[in-house]
Amino acid sequence: MKETIFELPLFVNLLILLVTARLFGEIFERFKQPAMIGEILAGIILGPTLLNWIHRTEDIQIVSDLGVFLLIIIAGLEVNIDEFLKSIKGKNLVISIFAFFLPVVGGFTVGFFFGVGAMTAVFIGLCAAITALPVSVRILMDLGKLNSNTGQKIISIAIIDDVLALTFLGIILNIKDTDITFISISKQALISILKLSMFIAIIMCSYFLIKKISNKSNYIENGLDKILAVLRGKESLFAIFFTFILAFAATTELLGFHFIVGAFFGALLLSEKVVGKKHLDAIQHSTSSLAMGFLAPLFFAGIGLEFNIASIQNWWLLVAILFVSYFSKIAGGFLGGKYAGLNNRVSFTIGIGLNARGIMELVIANIAYKQGLINLEIFSMLVIMGVLTTLTTPFVLKRFFYEK
Repeated sequence: MKETIFELPLFVNLLILLVTARLFGEIFERFKQPAMIGEILAGIILGPTLLNWIHRTEDIQIVSDLGVFLLIIIAGLEVNIDEFLKSIKGKNLVISIFAFFLPVVGGFTVGFFFGVGAMTAVFIGLCAAITALPVSVRILMDLGKLNSNTGQKIISIAIIDDVLALTFLGIILNIKDTDITFISISKQALISILKLSMFIAIIMCSYFLIKKISNKSNYIENGLDKILAVLRGKESLFAIFFTFILAFAATTELLGFHFIVGAFFGALLLSEKVVGKKHLDAIQHSTSSLAMGFLAPLFFAGIGLEFNIASIQNWWLLVAILFVSYFSKIAGGFLGGKYAGLNNRVSFTIGIGLNARGIMELVIANIAYKQGLINLEIFSMLVIMGVLTTLTTPFVLKRFFYEK
């Protein structure tokens, strides 16, 4: 007879999760480590791995999805689309291609060698290729190197790699239910690329339209001020902002892609030049307060609830994933830097700086697990990989950082 697991009421679960996650997050922050590591640890302690008090129910999953949504928006707001378009030219693009595709190939090769299945192998490669932009920014800020030439290269390349990863995620999720035959996959891949091209066209048209309008004496900013003066409801700016983002998230879902793709690109379109510093600061403050104060800790604690060290049976596969994630990312940055004409030490610094996976990798691993594209064992391995690369990168980068 199947054992019945007693579940606490939802808000009791959320209370315990939030308090414990914030407590452990605060402890890790005091040691200059990302709070998300402590929040994941809180979930591991409360979940099936240790105390077995809380389990990831459907209600907690919905709350976690909202956390993912806000985290992706914050990541998009941190990227200036004009700077991004500049960064995809010249040397940065060359380095990005090496730093993205070498880990993809390396991760896929490891998965293929261990016989985990094609789709799982693809996600191992995709998670190895990620660079967590918010984590990279935080690490460089702590080192006082954010505005250095090497620091700016790391950030530009991280932006490109994250955009590539989200784009590939959209295509993969679009073809996940296709029969594993060359013709079927090719046909569905072509349809996915056409859908993606349609979405990119929407983004680019929106970008040029917004840019043209915003050049007319702060037209959008002034228009927002007039609208907000008429509206009586509270937090109207927040509502307008999320309506804009949700429109893009809904578009990608209608096209068969994941909502985070649309949310990221929608947030990417907004900048200080478009909506004005006052409005952008208000949007960032409100979004960050809700995300970092409530939903993000629950998302990361939820990952800890899913994580189960007992599910890992193939320890050699874990070692291989860790090795390829470190080696391929650093090698990709180094080889890309060398090909772009940078010296050895700068190239090596770039490779190390791109190695932190953090938030973005965990988001993608979580999506893959929920979609049934990877099992609990691979998910737990990818969580370990994301945590270890995020923990070790600040120490290694501080030791080897070089500014030309």
